[in-house]
Amino acid sequence: MVDSLGVAVVGFGWMGRVHSQAYARLPHHYPRLAVRPRLVTVAEEVPGRAEEAAAQFGFDATTRDWRAVAADPRVQAVSITAPNFLHRKIGVAMAEAGKHIWIEKPVGLTVADAQAVADAVAKAGVQGAVGFNYRNAPAVEAARELIASGEIGTVTHVRVRLFSDYAAHPDGALTWRYEKERGGSGVLGDLASHGADLARYLLGDIASLTADTAVFIPERARPTGATAGHTLATGGELGPVENEDYVNCLLRFASGARGVLEACRVSVGEQNNYGFEVHGTKGAVFWDFRRMNELGVSRGTSYQDQPVSTVYVGPGDGEFGAFQPGAANAMGYDDLKVIEAYRFLRSIAEGVPHGATLQDAVHSAAVLDAMVRSARSGAWVDVAPEA
Repeated sequence: MVDSLGVAVVGFGWMGRVHSQAYARLPHHYPRLAVRPRLVTVAEEVPGRAEEAAAQFGFDATTRDWRAVAADPRVQAVSITAPNFLHRKIGVAMAEAGKHIWIEKPVGLTVADAQAVADAVAKAGVQGAVGFNYRNAPAVEAARELIASGEIGTVTHVRVRLFSDYAAHPDGALTWRYEKERGGSGVLGDLASHGADLARYLLGDIASLTADTAVFIPERARPTGATAGHTLATGGELGPVENEDYVNCLLRFASGARGVLEACRVSVGEQNNYGFEVHGTKGAVFWDFRRMNELGVSRGTSYQDQPVSTVYVGPGDGEFGAFQPGAANAMGYDDLKVIEAYRFLRSIAEGVPHGATLQDAVHSAAVLDAMVRSARSGAWVDVAPEA
């Protein structure tokens, strides 16, 4: 017997759409999942957008006020895909209302915000999942197992990169993403949060770091109407970009390994160039999101002139088998969110967490907070995962 689980989505921009699609696809990829999501309501303050979502995905109801979701007894789990500055308020309110939450990163604007949501989830005894989707790639999970097995020896250093051009156009609208009050940090929250999570997921805790940040497009035009995604705007009043376009960071891990994390949202010529290279005393492993289902692996006893082999992930690697029958069949970005939805609902069904948790969000936020402090002081700073 499969139980029905009432779910809601708060915020219906691009990510709200991705969450809704993930819920809709779950029965196809995970037919034996003990709970089946039922789309109860969608909350979105932009006029007409919630109604559009309901018509497309079959939500039972719509609202412009997320508080109505917290008060709705039909809703047992909530996706929080609203802008960053609302994450703490909505996350805490939903947990206090007894709702399980799947919340996008970064969880609020600061490590204190992430900790507040984590505390509310723990106190309420509900499950909390976080949108660190790249760790769900079967190749990333395979890389983690390979590293843990010692096949590449003791890890010496890692480079994590996240380069994109989504904010490269100088006519990109001055949306909430570029304001500290509503967006918090810029590329730190957008991309470096993923990098911090990936680095920790692969190699363990980050102990200390030193960082440098920069704003390369200092002014943008204010939009004259509602925006979605990365809208262009011309002719509007210019305003300042208040948060970072770029960050580079040197990392020291608790294990003794060293690392480099670099992220940029204005990299012309780069589209989702995300990945990592992990080097050990006997080998190395490489991953590029644009070739999501492949790993470059160097292992053996040659040390010098040791070749790199391309390994295609397949059934048996992470959740690959839920999507494709054999190695080298492609998976895509949206599949990672289906995996995330599956792990969220499995956590609810079993009462124990599967996948990224609110504590993972606290650790990522602590790294971002340390980056901000280091960039301001120009010094090495310790990473403290407490608010």
